[in-house]
Amino acid sequence: MAPPVVLVHGFGTSFDLTWRANGWVDLLGDEGRDVIGVDLLGHGEAPKPTDPSAYDDLGVRVLEVMPDEPVDAIGFSLGAKTLLQVAAAHPDRFNSLVVSGVGASLFRATDHSAVVDAVRTGDDGGDPALRYFAGLADLPGNDRAALAACMQNGGGGVTAEQLAAIACPVLVVLGDADFAGPADPLVEALPDARLVTLARTDHAKTPKSFAFIDASLDFLR
Repeated sequence: MAPPVVLVHGFGTSFDLTWRANGWVDLLGDEGRDVIGVDLLGHGEAPKPTDPSAYDDLGVRVLEVMPDEPVDAIGFSLGAKTLLQVAAAHPDRFNSLVVSGVGASLFRATDHSAVVDAVRTGDDGGDPALRYFAGLADLPGNDRAALAACMQNGGGGVTAEQLAAIACPVLVVLGDADFAGPADPLVEALPDARLVTLARTDHAKTPKSFAFIDASLDFLR
């Protein structure tokens, strides 16, 4: 029997908004796969603390819902980074991983203060990138202060040395217009990885991309 699939959403969304609303849960069910949904701290149905220090380890909620047996898992953006952190620390808990919306961004030192302010206040200053993050905070059920605290903390980083511990096959999926790219540094850091590039796709469009869904389902078969 195929293992369950853990689904971890990106910043500012939730299991329902990213995976259920875009058809992933139903499509995986059609493949005979059970789904384990996760709402990261500060998101969806999870608690929403406003102290940035509460977000030091986002992977705790992932580990809490995982069974003892190894799983497959799919993550987008913040969820993808969180899965990579968990898999690096617990490589025996995964059969395979699909990570999307991440690439060279994982290894860049970035000042997120402007994003934090946009999320907290809703003022994007006319910047399209900030508008994307400020808009996420307006989604149903979101708390601006909690999301700003999550963004300010960032949930920690992951290094190429840590990624070398991941033992399972990894599919990296990245849009050709995604600000998280390029994907090459991530693919090179993983012992067993292959890349699928989504044509004419930016960060926001990735979770609803049919090409992303098809590539993931093929990879998990």
